[in-house]
Amino acid sequence: MTKSDKKKPLVMRRKMVVQNEVGLHARPAKNLVSVLNKFDSEIFIEKDGYRINAKSIIGVLTLAAVKGTTLVVIAEGSDAEEALDAAEELFANGFGEEDQVKK
Repeated sequence: MTKSDKKKPLVMRRKMVVQNEVGLHARPAKNLVSVLNKFDSEIFIEKDGYRINAKSIIGVLTLAAVKGTTLVVIAEGSDAEEALDAAEELFANGFGEEDQVKK
């Protein structure tokens, strides 16, 4: 196998905005981490130059992301796009707390 035969992992990033009224507190963080742990890709979230492991509830909570906070979600691996799609859906739906999202 040559170096060119090795497939580089797909790296993707998307900006996402916290939509729910109470921000990314413990319950939504748990929902996000639970969904992202289903993927093989490495997934990170960046805020203001600070990067955390998105599969760690402690890491997600340290972001202290309130409503309106823009975060960059980065996924690296074979299912990166699917992982970002799942994260994007959670962000759009208030992390499973739909009653906390004002449209």
